[in-house]
Amino acid sequence: MKKQSFGKTTAKVLLLILATALSVSAQGNPEIAPRAVAVVAGPNDIARFLAGMPVPQDSPLAPLMRDPGWQEHSAFFEKEFSKLNLRELQKLHAWENTYLPEATQSIPVAFYMFSGPDFLYVDQFFPRASVYVLCGKESMGPPPDPLRIANLSGALGNLENAMKSSLTTTYFITKDMKVDLQQQNLNGVLPILYVFIARADKSISNVTFGSLSSNGAFQESAPGKKGGSIPGVRINYTDNQTGNSQTLYYFTTDISDGGIKSTPGFLKFCDRLGAGSSFLKSSSYLMFEEGFATIRNFILAHSNRIVQDDAGIPLAYFDPAKWNLRLFGNYLGPIELFKQHYQPKLRELFAQSNPPPLDFGFGYRWNYKEANLMVAERKGFH
Repeated sequence: MKKQSFGKTTAKVLLLILATALSVSAQGNPEIAPRAVAVVAGPNDIARFLAGMPVPQDSPLAPLMRDPGWQEHSAFFEKEFSKLNLRELQKLHAWENTYLPEATQSIPVAFYMFSGPDFLYVDQFFPRASVYVLCGKESMGPPPDPLRIANLSGALGNLENAMKSSLTTTYFITKDMKVDLQQQNLNGVLPILYVFIARADKSISNVTFGSLSSNGAFQESAPGKKGGSIPGVRINYTDNQTGNSQTLYYFTTDISDGGIKSTPGFLKFCDRLGAGSSFLKSSSYLMFEEGFATIRNFILAHSNRIVQDDAGIPLAYFDPAKWNLRLFGNYLGPIELFKQHYQPKLRELFAQSNPPPLDFGFGYRWNYKEANLMVAERKGFH
């Protein structure tokens, strides 16, 4: 398949006639260095650049690859992603070949509630979804533009810090992200999604900002403009290996019962996509709590397959008449922080069924010897 080069098509030169417009935006964002001419790079080039991967020579970002800050950043991500691949992803793929060959099937939609920017893992488990829906309380941040960052190495370091926990432990530490993502440069989940997409060997063709109306329609709007109450982004990309076109949505929204009641657009949007697969990982045991019944019921009703750790949906909600469960790894109970959500019944089930081991970390138990994973399959679904 011929690789598309988005650099040429989307790189537009905009002449900013009024210097005042620049000084106004510079007051709002002290990091922006005033320039007479603003050059715009395409989203695929930006994603590759942020991921520490080379951009085409004709890209507006190509000169920035000579910056020592970018070169250090590139070396850091090369090393971290190589380690991640050896420690986790290669083993995960071998496990899938043996125990979850159906992972390679095409599916209409993969829901990843409580995901934050963790595109990495939903793409490993459901690589062939037409549409991915991710959500979290973390905001998207402004569209990243390396050409307008004054302190490039500082901004790239900030991005590395926001991603460090996810690359070493398999999950994002929300408090780390809160600090790092509030920094002036490369803040929000968008730069992280860009990095994961580029590193997964995908080419971004289009990025659309918008928000959800109360009846669940995605409406385009300028980034950062107040549209509906649920801001989101739609990223269209091509998988370079298969040539498949895929779409990723990320929404900043509260999916507690109260949040869904006050802003119902997100679940209505998901409902329009029909049934698919769901992925749950490191979701703070929220669906064990009283205030998260709506989202729990939605996932159970709209999924034919659910892949999760023990922090997802409690065992008690999987009706044996409707679900086949397959267990993997080891159930030691929650980590100390969530110990009140220990499930004795799950412990019994693990003891009785002698599950195959995992050799990759998953969820809060990032040491593979302690990790657990459950695949729930709706009966009668193939």
